[in-house]
Amino acid sequence: MDKYHHVAQPILNGNEKKYVMDCLDTTWISSNGSYIHRFEQEFAQFIHTKHAISCSNGTTALHLALLGNGVGENDEIIIPSFTFVATANAVAYCGATPVFVDAESDTWNINPLLIEDKITPQTKGIIVVHIYGHPVDMDPIIEIANKYGLFVIEDAAEATGAEYKGRKVGSIGNSAIFSLFGNKIITTGEGGMITTNDDVLAQKIKLLKGQGMDPNRRYWHPIIGYNYRMTNIQAAIGCAQLENIDWHIEQRIRIAGLYYNQLRSFDALTLPVQKDEVKNVYWLFSVLINDATEGQRNEVIEGLHMLGIETRPFFYPMHALPPYQHLHSASEFPVANRLGSQGLSLPSSGNLTAEEVQFICKSFKQVLLDVMHN
Repeated sequence: MDKYHHVAQPILNGNEKKYVMDCLDTTWISSNGSYIHRFEQEFAQFIHTKHAISCSNGTTALHLALLGNGVGENDEIIIPSFTFVATANAVAYCGATPVFVDAESDTWNINPLLIEDKITPQTKGIIVVHIYGHPVDMDPIIEIANKYGLFVIEDAAEATGAEYKGRKVGSIGNSAIFSLFGNKIITTGEGGMITTNDDVLAQKIKLLKGQGMDPNRRYWHPIIGYNYRMTNIQAAIGCAQLENIDWHIEQRIRIAGLYYNQLRSFDALTLPVQKDEVKNVYWLFSVLINDATEGQRNEVIEGLHMLGIETRPFFYPMHALPPYQHLHSASEFPVANRLGSQGLSLPSSGNLTAEEVQFICKSFKQVLLDVMHN
């Protein structure tokens, strides 16, 4: 094969090397340095929030956001069943219990109509996940949260730059988290960010991420904290990536358009949607294989791999995973069950050409027909 088409690759086509070399030349390579503050400030400006707090990855960002909101033993946090495991795990880190809600059949996001029935006296907050880059329907969820006095954390790990009714995701809940892993729309290699407009919450999160050390009294630790800091080198890469973020987003949308043109008439698939009044940033172009079993979906993945095309299955629903199976009956989540067994994501790197997408789609159709007709 001439080239292996990965699901997602980082594109470092700006000032990344220049800024990293500046860190090396000045020896500011750890968790202090000018790029940290610059990246946080510029990220907050992009999301339109007062604060952006960098940390080591998206999972630690979730943990910090939950701790900052006071989550602990005996609390319940409502989350979608269809999400990456980090969403549930971060709740468990706090000693709290994740309470799962099924997905919408069209956006694959948490279904707002099912949330209120899951609220109990132990419910403290809601985490929404903007899955694969499509914003959650936030208005009804904020209304429910206000009614019951709950916080809302946006898990925007996959949705940097997405918009809901003209607002950037990450600026709608009381706080939000972003992942900056190497396959995300912009990256720092590993890394995370928390955004909020709440001054008190921001200060608490900053304290927690730096070993709980009082910023005005060195080596005085009034609380138990964590070492969840980002390095200056990572922030330097992030600054360069953020300079080109509009281009990175445009490429994801361009590639999604190419896939739509090639696949929209192929009845064997359900394609991602873009609802009215939102901007989907298509972190990964993801589809459902209608009527497929999990085994057939996996055969398609393997067949494409043999042709030099990497795909990846959708997440297993949280209620299906061994640590969380005892919390719910699988029958409560028909949509998430279908997504977990029939979904796969296609190569979505921003440097894909129209010819490469055409090759991927032609190969996908042929492999899918072979598998489904066997």
